[in-house]
Amino acid sequence: MSEHTGEGRADSGATREEKARRKAMLIRAGIYIFATHLFAGFVLLLFALGGRK
Repeated sequence: MSEHTGEGRADSGATREEKARRKAMLIRAGIYIFATHLFAGFVLLLFALGGRK
């Protein structure tokens, strides 16, 4: 019985680690998406200002 409980704890730790990695990946992806949109907006602003007469 104690072996089964130990496996449960190991699975719980692995699950917790997987959730932490997934959360970190989502945060990183959100930052990348935000930065890309910010850069694209800046480029569009440059084109808009450069196209003025």
